[in-house]
Amino acid sequence: MANPSVSEPSGSASATQRAYGRLRDLIVTGELKPGEKLKIDGLRQRLATGASPIREALSLLTSDNLVERFDQRGFRAANVSENNFREILTLRCSLEDMALRQSIENASQAWEEHIVLAHHRMQRAHTEQSDEFEARHKAFHMALLSAADSPILLKFCSQLYDLNIRYRYLAGNALHYQQRDVTSEHEQILTACIARDTQTAADTLLNHYKTTGAFLTGLLGTGSL
Repeated sequence: MANPSVSEPSGSASATQRAYGRLRDLIVTGELKPGEKLKIDGLRQRLATGASPIREALSLLTSDNLVERFDQRGFRAANVSENNFREILTLRCSLEDMALRQSIENASQAWEEHIVLAHHRMQRAHTEQSDEFEARHKAFHMALLSAADSPILLKFCSQLYDLNIRYRYLAGNALHYQQRDVTSEHEQILTACIARDTQTAADTLLNHYKTTGAFLTGLLGTGSL
């Protein structure tokens, strides 16, 4: 995920980071709707910050494909479509398969402890129905990939996670897991990683994504999103 330039003064960078993080969350969770115009004045009041950090944050989010620039001067939340989702899912599966294989190849005791702790925190947030669950969920999935010695690859995986999760939020209550044991799916991925069983870990991870992907593709095909 793109970050504010380190050459900015610290105060400006901090304001940009805050605006970036808040706007990212508003778009990913669907509070800012697909295609919605993002007016600087309105966002400045909503986020209680200056116009400059808002503009800089929107430019960063454009590079993340969460915001689109139009008319050379305006911004809007990126639109969604079935084709867009299919591309995101395909890329996510391909890149995370590559990253996970690298991560397991470079596996260490520290990495194993890291993924076990990330899984525990995610499960605790799920059990407690905590607002932190989604952040813990992403932290677990990124922890699985974290031993891959490829910062650019991991950056793309993080971006694709956000693009993918946006569709899940847009599905809202239509996306349910009554017929799935997602907890078990996560445990199976973790177990295979700890066992250094690369093929099983990769297969289980991709099936985890593709099962949700098939449901979301169905919703998009019926115009339910």
